[in-house]
Amino acid sequence: MTHPPEDPDKTEEPMESAARRHAARTEKARREGEVPLGRRLGQIGVLGWIVVLPMLAGAAGGRWIDRSAQSGIFWTAALMMVGLVVGCWLGWRWVQQQ
Repeated sequence: MTHPPEDPDKTEEPMESAARRHAARTEKARREGEVPLGRRLGQIGVLGWIVVLPMLAGAAGGRWIDRSAQSGIFWTAALMMVGLVVGCWLGWRWVQQQ
C-alpha cells in the first residue's frame, strides 16, 4: 500500500519554513516597491475602526440593558470588554490577511 507524498511545508523544520517565508516577503517587497505613506496611514485608520466599532457596539448594548434592568454599569462594562476582545480578534485577522 503506497502513501501519497507528504506536503513539504509540513515536513520541514519551523526555522526553515520561517526563512522561506521571509525570503518570499523580501522578494515581493523588492519586486513591488515600498508602500506609500498614505496607504499605510489608511490601513492604521481601518485597523482602529475595526477594533473600536465592536467595543462601541458592546457599550451601547450594555447601556441599553443597564437602563432597562437598572443595574448600574454592570452590563456596559462587561459588553464593552467583550467588544474589545472581538475587535482585537477581528483586527488581528485583518492584519494577517494584509
